Amino acid sequence: MTTPTCLITASTGIGAETAKILASRGTHVFVMSRTESNLHTLAQEIRNAGGQCDYAVADVTRGDMVEAAVEQCLNITGRIDALFNVAGISGSKYCDGPIHACTESGWDKVMSINVKGMFLVCRAVLKQMLEQEPDSYGIRGSILNMSSVLGISPMPAHFVTHGYAASKGAIISMSRSMAGYYARHKIRVNVIAPGLTETPMAGRAVQNETICDAMKNKQPLTEGVMDTSSVAESAAFLLSHESRAITGDVLIVDGGWCVMG
Repeated sequence: MTTPTCLITASTGIGAETAKILASRGTHVFVMSRTESNLHTLAQEIRNAGGQCDYAVADVTRGDMVEAAVEQCLNITGRIDALFNVAGISGSKYCDGPIHACTESGWDKVMSINVKGMFLVCRAVLKQMLEQEPDSYGIRGSILNMSSVLGISPMPAHFVTHGYAASKGAIISMSRSMAGYYARHKIRVNVIAPGLTETPMAGRAVQNETICDAMKNKQPLTEGVMDTSSVAESAAFLLSHESRAITGDVLIVDGGWCVMG
């Protein structure tokens, strides 16, 4: 059986944890991000554990860099069975905020990375998936796009980056439309929407004692901020053959956030 390949657009946080899980289960992981030092560290960790990992430095907002990275992946692996589209920013340091205070540049920055970047990566990967032969399960590929619980369920007392929330809602709409179109081509498209998770991007929030205390009630299943493995295990499922009949789904992994009012 041919070794499956998964392309992941993150070298830290949930993306990195998912890469480790998939590699430990026999998937050849190809990682792309802007920071070569993080890529190198992740690749060495996976290789030292006996897994397969290659990488490319790329800015997801640059179509030419995305196309080159995907081409590099194909030159090494021959096909792309799965894509985990993770790359994104929170927006707070770019002057994203409540709409009346959000700057135009902050809005544009968040939309460029979180939405345009995801579009560019999906476009490059779909060109390949549409051309490749279905696998032994009859599937050409699986795409998992990263959204957020904040694109579904606001928490205005602590999270007021409205550009970020809009970008994560846009990802859900885009992904569900994609799922409807590409299903007949045997390509699955799903979304994962995590609650507050201990990642580098969430550093401001997870270091805030007030927010962490609030999360004990908001995310009671995990008794607070989630660790990356809580989300990565679910992501690995949606990227694997175990979920081969699932498409157009939004999997909310939030420790109870959405049902806690």
